Amino acid sequence: MAENGTRVTGFVLVGFQLRAELQVGLFCVFLAFYLITVGGNLGMILLIQSDPRLQTPMYFFLSHLSFLDMCYSSVIVPQLLETLGTDQSAITFERCATQFFFFTLCASTECFLLAVMAYDRYAAVCNPLLYVSAMTPLTRLGLVAAAYAGAMVNSVVRTGCTLSMSFCESNRIDFFFCDLPPLLRLACGETGPRERVIFLLAFLVITTSVSVILTSYVFIVRAILKIRTAGGKARTFSTCASHMTAVALFFGTLIFMYLKGNMGQSLWEDKIVSVFYTVVIPMLNPVIYSLRNKEVQEAVRKVRSRMRISRQ
Repeated sequence: MAENGTRVTGFVLVGFQLRAELQVGLFCVFLAFYLITVGGNLGMILLIQSDPRLQTPMYFFLSHLSFLDMCYSSVIVPQLLETLGTDQSAITFERCATQFFFFTLCASTECFLLAVMAYDRYAAVCNPLLYVSAMTPLTRLGLVAAAYAGAMVNSVVRTGCTLSMSFCESNRIDFFFCDLPPLLRLACGETGPRERVIFLLAFLVITTSVSVILTSYVFIVRAILKIRTAGGKARTFSTCASHMTAVALFFGTLIFMYLKGNMGQSLWEDKIVSVFYTVVIPMLNPVIYSLRNKEVQEAVRKVRSRMRISRQ
């Protein structure tokens, strides 16, 4: 509901409200980040599909992570660029709900997929002889399908609870996309039951995923400690280091944003954290997974070599 008692038909995204020259600078920076994100993640997917040595369960899951990061960023960054380019951006109620739904779907799926990838590392490190027979193509598809299905349920319920609230304070969202904290600040009336459902779902998604990840790494660390040679320990740990870095970055920001509740923290603080996990992390993930990964680096060298030969 709006201030006059009518139903809100749209919102105005206020964005960052900076000086014009700073807005232009941020527009250029975020556009560059977005192009790097799409190019890097699309390149990772094509690289995995084209190199036979990367046709393993770990890279199968990584290709889905790259797809999610590309979609995740594409749901938010174009709206962010529009807001920066026009100082503020009008968005219809339906478009806001759609953006909120797909943002939640991508974020929830990534939570579950990172847990699946931790389980994959557990199976590879702790049961190497059974790994191939355990991680069959059907098993991989089933795990990925379960991640998407769980995220879909969370997205439908979370979007329904959030967008069915009454918005009577204003229709101006002091944010750069339709996210939960700024929408809750506009809500009025009896929102307690819906908020409890929303935060219960967030708690379940994050704690379930983190529990699987922590349990997997407890067994992985135990297995690494049993390896007698320092070189063997280092090689085994290196296969998990990229995933651990991605998990720490992603879940750290999500926990900060969505398990703290509507407690009046600085909106600027929320905006900075949101930029980090919607713009920066999707751009960094291809770098994280390729920086110390010899298989990916070798695949990139082969592609470069083929390109040089084709030019001659």
